[in-house]
Amino acid sequence: MALDVQSSLSSEPARLDAHPIAKRIGLVALATDHTTEIDFARMLQGCDVGVYVNRIGFENPTTHESLLRTGPRLAAAAADILPDERLDVLVYGCTAASVVLGNDKVAEHMNSAKPDTPCITPSSAAFDAFGALGVKKVSVLTPYTQDVTDSLVTYFVRHGPEVVNAVCFGLSDDRHMARVSEDSIIESGLAACDPDADALFISCTALRAATCIARLEARLGKPVITSNQAMVWRCMRYLGITLGYTAGGRLFGK
Repeated sequence: MALDVQSSLSSEPARLDAHPIAKRIGLVALATDHTTEIDFARMLQGCDVGVYVNRIGFENPTTHESLLRTGPRLAAAAADILPDERLDVLVYGCTAASVVLGNDKVAEHMNSAKPDTPCITPSSAAFDAFGALGVKKVSVLTPYTQDVTDSLVTYFVRHGPEVVNAVCFGLSDDRHMARVSEDSIIESGLAACDPDADALFISCTALRAATCIARLEARLGKPVITSNQAMVWRCMRYLGITLGYTAGGRLFGK
C-alpha cells in the first residue's frame, strides 16, 4: 500500500436529504429493560421507521417511590434523543410508571425537551386500543406486586374501561419480570380472563407478552392487548402506517 497517497475533495458535492429516515420514534426505556426494544424491532421489521432509544436510571424494587423517581429523568433523556431535531412521536416504555406518574405528567416532562411532540405511554396506548376494539370491560394480568397492580387498576377505572378483575404475579424486580416464561404468561392469561370481560390486558413492557397474543386470542376468542403491542400500534397510527404483523392480534387489524 502506497504511503504517499493523499485524499482529495470529491468533484461531486454531497447532496443532503431532509432526514436520514422519514419517520422517527424516540423511545425512553428503563435502564433495566430487556424487552421493549426487541418488541419494537420485531413488530416494525421492514418498515421505514427509525426507533431511537435512550435509557434512564431505575432502581429496583418496583415500588411507587422508585416509579415516581423516573419522572424528573424523562426530560433529559428525551432531549438527548437526536438533540435539537424533530421526532414524530415520543414514547415512555414503562406501564407502571405511566399510571403512578399519570400520562399528563409524563407528557409534561417529555414535552419540556421536545415541544409539540405526541407522547405515548403503554397505558395511553392501551386506552386508545380499547376504544378501537370497542372494549368496555377488561381483565388485567400484571407481573407486579399487589399494591402496584391496585394503582394500575385505579388509574384504568378513572381513565379507561371497567376492570372486571386483576391478577398479578407479585414480582418486584423488573429483570425477573422479563424472565417470566411464555408458557406462564399464556396459562396465567387464560386463567385471569373473566368470562364477562371483553378483552384481556397484559401489563408491563418487561413481560414477553407480545409473542403470546395470537395463541391467547385463539384460545380466548377475545382481543388481547399488551403494553408493547399497544405502543407500537399507536405509534403507527400517529405515523399513518399500517402494519402487516399478523402476530399482533386483532388490534393490528384496526
